[in-house]
Amino acid sequence: MTPGAWWNLLRLGKFAVHPARLPMAAAVTLATPVNSTLGAIQRVVWGGALRDATFHGPPVFIIGHWRSGTTMLHELMVMDERLSSPSTFQCFAPHHFLLSEWFFLKFFKWLLPNQRPMDNMATGFDRPQEDEFALMNLGVPSPYRRIAFPNQPPPDLEYLDTETLPESLREPWSRAIENFLKAVSYRTERPLVVKSPTHTGRVETLAKIFPGAKFIHLTRDPRALFPSTMRLWAGLDQVQALQLPNGEGLDRYVIDCFTRMYDAFHRQRESIDPANLIDVRYEDLVSDPMAEVEAIYRRLRLGDFGAVRDALADWVETSHVGYRPNRHELPEHQETLIRQHWGDYFDRYGY
Repeated sequence: MTPGAWWNLLRLGKFAVHPARLPMAAAVTLATPVNSTLGAIQRVVWGGALRDATFHGPPVFIIGHWRSGTTMLHELMVMDERLSSPSTFQCFAPHHFLLSEWFFLKFFKWLLPNQRPMDNMATGFDRPQEDEFALMNLGVPSPYRRIAFPNQPPPDLEYLDTETLPESLREPWSRAIENFLKAVSYRTERPLVVKSPTHTGRVETLAKIFPGAKFIHLTRDPRALFPSTMRLWAGLDQVQALQLPNGEGLDRYVIDCFTRMYDAFHRQRESIDPANLIDVRYEDLVSDPMAEVEAIYRRLRLGDFGAVRDALADWVETSHVGYRPNRHELPEHQETLIRQHWGDYFDRYGY
């Protein structure tokens, strides 16, 4: 973050930083002027090239609620060397990654844990990452600002449905994501596969920004989706928050986000060319990833699946064999709650 974005985040959270998290806050504070300086250098060196840069084909957006398999599919898609994705470093240093990425990849890999806390998936600066983190770090309004102050009312939930934003807000958001992804495309020189659950209720806006964009929408049984998402946010709050999370209202937050996203998605998907959107069930992806990815390539016309078949087969044989998703016990009162609020999702997707 730059000093301005960091100050705005602190102000939004009413500066309610817990004393135990002051070292974290101090580290971020010290990094912000470095980010600004490196960002200024990048603009001087690459500004003209980025203004003239173009995309290497329409992006593919992986969407769907958190814990519906979006990360797994993202990792599978970028095994295709003809495709690329925003990396973790690019998303956490969006101001200056063209300048600084090589240095951090060489000397600072140790800064990240080897696995994500919520599901033990591998991490690394060079691995694919959600571009929503880049938007947040650029100072763009994002629901992910809640992660810093989970005990405060969640901010920016209106950005889960960008089509309802006034043009004065939607236009700078659109410009920010376009500029960031253009910089990533300039670096990789390949078509992009972009993944963020927050984009689920933004498909119409994204299709306007990126003509011809394609969308892969994942679904999952809500009886597993809900407790898994609760675990996700609880884990992130413990590790990344500037407060000691109290967990109050987390269930209502999960329900509210889901409802906002899917009210928007089900309304907006009618504007998307059916040839550019495919629904994929998490349960099918986990059961037979080869068949599901091949179906995605065929439906969205992503090129010759044979070029990536061997890489996927190797992953299935070495990493996926014996994989079993976590089992989640859902108390009766929570199942009643999600059936009440998510009934349309249960019916629409056959759960």
